[in-house]
Amino acid sequence: MNVSKGLIVMATAGRDCGSLFVITGNENQYCLIADGKSRKLSSPKRKNPKHLRLTEKCVDLNNMTDKKLKKILSEYSDELT
Repeated sequence: MNVSKGLIVMATAGRDCGSLFVITGNENQYCLIADGKSRKLSSPKRKNPKHLRLTEKCVDLNNMTDKKLKKILSEYSDELT
């Protein structure tokens, strides 16, 4: 599984199942994900990559704020439906 920083993913397991997140980094065999709302960029969630569905969309995390991230994920969510 090729996960890279800035890739938009969808959680497929856990209480956040069906939610969109962006990968902010890697920690051992886990991915660090944030959505700007429940998981801020300053405190990302650790998630097993097996529980993530990758999308083709990637965002630039330089100068990214939680508010901008939340807006980007909301717009992308609207595109999916």
